[in-house]
Amino acid sequence: MKVAVTGSAGFIGTALVANLRADGHDVVRLVRRPPRAADEVHWDPLAADGGLSGSPAAALDGLTACVHLAAAGVASRRWTASYKAEIKASRVLGTRALSAALARLDPRPAVLVCASAIGWYGSGSGAVVDESAPAGSGFLAGVVRDWEAAAAPASEAGIRVVRARSGLVMSGAGGLLGRMAPVARLGPVSLLPRFGSGAQFMTWIAMPDEIAAFRFLIDRDDLSGPVNLTSPEPVTNSEFTAALAAAVGRRDLPWLRVPAPLLRLALGEASIELLGSTRIAPARLQAAGFEFRYPAIREALTAVLPPP
Repeated sequence: MKVAVTGSAGFIGTALVANLRADGHDVVRLVRRPPRAADEVHWDPLAADGGLSGSPAAALDGLTACVHLAAAGVASRRWTASYKAEIKASRVLGTRALSAALARLDPRPAVLVCASAIGWYGSGSGAVVDESAPAGSGFLAGVVRDWEAAAAPASEAGIRVVRARSGLVMSGAGGLLGRMAPVARLGPVSLLPRFGSGAQFMTWIAMPDEIAAFRFLIDRDDLSGPVNLTSPEPVTNSEFTAALAAAVGRRDLPWLRVPAPLLRLALGEASIELLGSTRIAPARLQAAGFEFRYPAIREALTAVLPPP
């Protein structure tokens, strides 16, 4: 199988590329900088054709699948007006350009698996929702709506398009957990606080299950459209904090918390990432027979973090 991957240097992309290569698959890494290796092809997410014409397009001959992960980090910095524009443009323009480029290939790849996010659902009331739920409200929900719609050129060309709506990916190599685990390890007790009330739900997935789910979506030719990549067992922020303290061998301090108003003052609109409540079910994955290796948060954190 020949698979092109954007965002291959990110913490999800790095793990996916390693997993595909371990199984003997040919991986083409689409990079925005000048290529430095034989497996790299330059692409430009701001160009109408993704910069994938001529010799770059030739490097994609025989492509079986494409996994699109490239996008600006949502939690990388405060959401200024300019950074919000970058968050949206990196997703919408890049997806539209890549989809158009894939649609022009002959033969075309069988599938495009596009990273998406549970931001589609907005911040809910705590009720469980699945892929049948409509889009929520707010900045992120609007971004995800446009992001997913940008893959239309590929689907209109007959490519199977899967929109992988990932929850918070748990990995010691990066993401939310990569930032929180060092804080939990700082002293003899965990110094990681609850955020706000701590009662808000967090929808998450362990990195091994995230990668297995991407592979599942590539292989299953009967799945298209939105698919939630989320553990079947969401947890509250308080439960997550306690589980992380246990995973790093520290005593939890349930009384330690950062009040919601202080978080909003420090982070602005981006505080929704810590204070919003999402309780998303992986209905379509489970109906298709996908089996989670780490459905429970304590086992997942123990698996993805180095021992205390």
